[in-house]
Amino acid sequence: MKRHLLLSCLVLVSALALAACGGGGSSDEEQIEEAITTSATTADPTNCTKLETANFVEQSSDESGKAAIKDCEKEAKDPSSNADSVDVTNVEVNGSKATADAAISGGGFDGQTVTIALVEEGGQWKLDQITGFAKLDTAKLGKTFRTQFEASGELTARQTDCIVGGIEEASQPEIEEFLLSGSSTAFVELAESCE
Repeated sequence: MKRHLLLSCLVLVSALALAACGGGGSSDEEQIEEAITTSATTADPTNCTKLETANFVEQSSDESGKAAIKDCEKEAKDPSSNADSVDVTNVEVNGSKATADAAISGGGFDGQTVTIALVEEGGQWKLDQITGFAKLDTAKLGKTFRTQFEASGELTARQTDCIVGGIEEASQPEIEEFLLSGSSTAFVELAESCE
């Protein structure tokens, strides 16, 4: 049950994983902006291998290798956590590596700004890792979790209140550990403390 809840939360992160390489002649910055915007607002299971690095897929899953790719492909079929729009800023390119901030409106990361590391492989920019939150709104994040937990029907109202309260009171490093570490341990510990 807890693993399922974590995966449903991590699918929010996976929504950022779908990238496009951009039009011919576009600058790296334009291609990166287009990739992030497209990835956050659309879903396509083939992008789990075509447009994401293995590192990114594993960060968004409690699995590794092929099992992580299968999880990604399954989660990508559900567009319910896609963002309505994304504002990409602070794009910095250093050879075949880049970073950018993505302010997300709507979807699972509504109100959050995440920092994304990208790599260029074969002329195509791919999302490699969400490195942190450039702007974190724990109240909105808690609201997102509450909505997901209530929709799943797997938790009691008391458990939901407890977990959401823990998220809303968590520090930014704790939130990043919950969602971005690639491990469910911290999140499972929070959930178990609410039983």
